[in-house]
Amino acid sequence: MFPASDTVLVAAPAATAVFTAVLTGGPVSRVRLARRLGLSSAAVTKAARPLIERGYLHELAATDRTGPGAGRPASPLAVRADREFFVGVKITADELIGVVCDLRAEVRATARRPLADPAVDGVLTDVGRLVDDLLDAVPEHRARVRRLGLSLSGDVDRTTGLVRYSPFLHWRDVPLGHRAAEATGLTVTVENDVKALTAAEHWFGEGVGAESFALVTVGTGIGCGLVVNGRLVSGSYGVAGEIGHIAVDAAGPDCHCGGRGCVEAIAGTDALVAQARERTGRPDLGFDEAVALARGGHEAVRAVFTRAGGAIGCGIAAVANLVGPTRIVVSGEGLAAYDLFDTPIRTSFERQAFGAAARCPLSIRPLPFEEWARGAAAVSIQSLVLP
Repeated sequence: MFPASDTVLVAAPAATAVFTAVLTGGPVSRVRLARRLGLSSAAVTKAARPLIERGYLHELAATDRTGPGAGRPASPLAVRADREFFVGVKITADELIGVVCDLRAEVRATARRPLADPAVDGVLTDVGRLVDDLLDAVPEHRARVRRLGLSLSGDVDRTTGLVRYSPFLHWRDVPLGHRAAEATGLTVTVENDVKALTAAEHWFGEGVGAESFALVTVGTGIGCGLVVNGRLVSGSYGVAGEIGHIAVDAAGPDCHCGGRGCVEAIAGTDALVAQARERTGRPDLGFDEAVALARGGHEAVRAVFTRAGGAIGCGIAAVANLVGPTRIVVSGEGLAAYDLFDTPIRTSFERQAFGAAARCPLSIRPLPFEEWARGAAAVSIQSLVLP
C-alpha cells in the first residue's frame, strides 16, 4: 500500500473486527455483533464509537427486539457508503477499465480508455488520465477519494506493489505501486486481477459468510482465487490458485508457461481461437465468430469448446479435491459463451471430483470487465480497513 505514510482506518483488533463485520454483513445490531465476534456489548460499543464519530458507521432506526424478554428494540449499525470513494482500475494488454466505488463496493461511475502503449510509462500516463476522467465526472468523488486499486494478470506482490511478471503486458519486476502513487498522488494497492475479483466476492458478493470458497475465471487466462478459513490464499510465492497451469493432457498443446497440456493451453481464449482457426482453415477467425459457428452447429468448432469445458472442469475438480470449498463461482469475460461451456464443465467436474466434493455447488455466470475493476476497488477498500 503506497504511500506508506497513509494509515488504515482502525488499528485496534476489536474495531477492525466490528467494522469489517458491519461492512460485509450489515446492518447488524450490537448484540448480534457481540455474539458473532465473541465480544462483550460494551466492547462493541467502545469499538464502534470512534467509527460513528468519524462518519464511517451510523445507527439506523430501532427495529426488532434482540430476543425474548429483551428491553428496548435494537438500533442496527450500518456503513455510511458515501463516506469515502475508491477508484479501481483493471489493466489489460490493450485497455484500461475504471470504476469509482463507494465504501460498500457499489459502482458509482465507470470509464474505459484504450492503451496506446503497453510499456510501463505509457500505462501510468493513461492510468492518470483515466483517474482524472472518473473524478472529473462527479466533483464530490474527487474530494472523497484517497485510494486507488490496480489489478492485472500475472505474479503480483500485494505487500510491496511489485509486479514480478505479467505475461500479457510483458512486464518483469515493475514497482507499480510506488510509481502509480507518484503519478496520481493517491494511496495505491496493486493485486493480481483474479485475487482482486475474489476479494470482491468474499466481502461483497457470493462469498460473504463463507469460510472457504473458490472463484475460477475463464478468459485469456484461466485463473483461480481461493479463500480458506476466511482468508484469501496467496501462498509462499504468491501464485496459489494457478489452475490454468495444471496439466490435464500430457499429449496436449504447449503452454506459454513452458509446460504442456495445461488447462490454459486448451481453454484460454487465444488457445480456443487457434484451435478454431485450425479446424476451419480460416486464419482470420476471431473469438466471436468461433462462438457463432459453434452455436450455429459447426461440429468441429463446437468440439473445441466442449474440450475446453472439459479441461476447465478437471481444473475445478482439482481445486475441490484439494481445498474442499463451500462453493465455487466460475466467471470471467470468456463466459460470454457460457452456454457452450456449461454442460462440459459440470460433466467433467462431477466425473473428476472425489466423493462428497462433487456436491460442491458451481455457480457459472459471465462477468464484464467493470466487475474486475470493482475487484481492484474492493482490495483498496480492504487496505483502508485491515492493518
